[in-house]
Amino acid sequence: SWKSLMDAYSCTECGRCTAACPANQTGKQLSPRKIMMDTRDRLEEVGRNIDTKGTDYDDGKSLLGDYITAEELRACTTCNACVEECPVNISPLNIILELRRYQVMEQCDAPEAWTQMFNNLENNQAPWQFNPEDRLKWAEEL
Repeated sequence: SWKSLMDAYSCTECGRCTAACPANQTGKQLSPRKIMMDTRDRLEEVGRNIDTKGTDYDDGKSLLGDYITAEELRACTTCNACVEECPVNISPLNIILELRRYQVMEQCDAPEAWTQMFNNLENNQAPWQFNPEDRLKWAEEL
């Protein structure tokens, strides 16, 4: 979104988001600061080339894959710690969620463990394998 792109420019690169990130603290690749910097770098790269060519720019690169990996996105627990710590109120979490959404909806790239959950949501309107009519049977004997 435009707000996410403007947030990338607003980032002061202080690193508080990364310091507060539990995924980063446990050694996972996720760095909310890097997400913001990669978004800004890609935006500048595309913008620079649009200005010189005057047309749409396609260099075959993508923010997701070439700059930010799927492993980084999946490491995020969506705990909101990065947003809470940011002194200028920007949200790396929004960019992470937008990229995850794109990855699943447009690229059909989701972890194998999520496939069953997606199937259950489609068939049962819930992440569990229970038929919607059978959901409350466990409480009949209470």
